[in-house]
Amino acid sequence: MKWFQQNRSFGMFLIGFGICALLAVALLYWRWSAWSGSKQAFDQVATERNRLEHLDPFPSDDNYRKLQDYVEKYKVTLDKFKETLKTEVVPVPPLAPNEFQSRLRLVTIATLDRARVNNVRLPDKFELGFDEFTTTMPATPVAPLLGQELSQVQKLMNILIDAKVDSVTSLRRARLPEEGGVSPTPAPSPTAGRRVVTAKPGATPLPTLIQRNIVDVAFKAAPSAARKVLNEIASSTGQFFIIRTLYVHNEKEKGPPREKMARPTPAERRQANEAQPGAGTPLNFIVGNEHIEVSATIEMLRFTF
Repeated sequence: MKWFQQNRSFGMFLIGFGICALLAVALLYWRWSAWSGSKQAFDQVATERNRLEHLDPFPSDDNYRKLQDYVEKYKVTLDKFKETLKTEVVPVPPLAPNEFQSRLRLVTIATLDRARVNNVRLPDKFELGFDEFTTTMPATPVAPLLGQELSQVQKLMNILIDAKVDSVTSLRRARLPEEGGVSPTPAPSPTAGRRVVTAKPGATPLPTLIQRNIVDVAFKAAPSAARKVLNEIASSTGQFFIIRTLYVHNEKEKGPPREKMARPTPAERRQANEAQPGAGTPLNFIVGNEHIEVSATIEMLRFTF
């Protein structure tokens, strides 16, 4: 006690050092306990993972029945969807080559008569794009597909004629792959973030569920008639149409001179006064009454499922 009083500062140092040592030991013990618990939990998870990886899983009877029920419901829904899609595409008629030729003549005559009634001009010797089959018969396997395409082109022509366009200047169709032509289905190009799946060498190629019959059509019409045609094509029932490319050209590339629009000619004044005395200067529209030329590439879908 006497020594502690004589060496008080050194004694305080020893007390402080002891307290710090106890705190350090307590902290180390706490962190070791936390590490030990975390390591034990990790070891348990790793052990369970290794056990699951080496298991040979087999579904229980209850899960297997649920899976079968899901598969059956999916199959029924998919079949209904396929049937709905088929109603939106012209069916493939069972036609022989000579029957296709006869149908081509009838459809061509009906289209010409319809155009005459609606005052729509068609190209000379217009055969709906099937010119080669007016003199030669198609192959037997491709005749039904040509019959389907003929019905698709007829629906497209009816839309143009019923909209009362001025004229149809051209109509060209791409050859079907079954005719020996190049397939019109474009190959997908790889883009950033998109993965293109290709079949392995020697593997069975994936079936093509959608085919495209392609036609290039050009016509002249008033802007209102052209809008009606595009709206009817986009909302057509009974056949899927896709407008792949569209070009519109105004027949008047330049507007009228400003001086001419500001000063009506004496003949225009005289005609206005004769039609309606006291009406004054007649209205002369600067834009809006010109016609346009439209060229479009249209895909007509057909399903192969």
